[in-house]
Amino acid sequence: MKSEPDSFSIDDLQRVTVEPWSGVRSHFARAYMRQMSVGDGVLFYHSSTEPPGVAGLARVERTNVIDETQFDPNSQYFEERATRDKPVWDCVDVRFVEKFPHYVALPRIRADQALADMVLLKPGRLSVQPVEEPAYHHIVELGHIAPPPEPPKVKKAKTKPVAKKKPVAKAKPAAKTKAKPAKRAKR
Repeated sequence: MKSEPDSFSIDDLQRVTVEPWSGVRSHFARAYMRQMSVGDGVLFYHSSTEPPGVAGLARVERTNVIDETQFDPNSQYFEERATRDKPVWDCVDVRFVEKFPHYVALPRIRADQALADMVLLKPGRLSVQPVEEPAYHHIVELGHIAPPPEPPKVKKAKTKPVAKKKPVAKAKPAAKTKAKPAKRAKR
């Protein structure tokens, strides 16, 4: 499940403990939430940050939760056609489990062959998407292992720009003078 850390981060979930995963407005993402069961593990992914990545874990606490943001005309997630009798959007409540000691950044996920088939790495990513159990456990493991150190960045040696040589003015050839023939000695 993805969230922008400026809006709601793993630290925010830790502070409040349980939170509805509201504001999802993709029918596909909603369908994935409807497939969830109480107790399902959740990878909490920070998106729209540099670098994006998995910050920790949550767990599905409750399913079939009415998304209250659809009824709030001041919310960006307001849904005009939604009524209390016929809500349009639902979600799940998630409970904080843990913040990883080591953030699992997207470049680390991309570089790991064991995670090559994750939906996360495919085009058209959603805010809620399925994760196969082996990939889930592998990311949890990575969250507890320090990433390998990045190779040192090689700085390009600064070279002074080569000064262009000014064209040397060609010396004018000396005026040709006719050499006088050497005098011959008389015999």
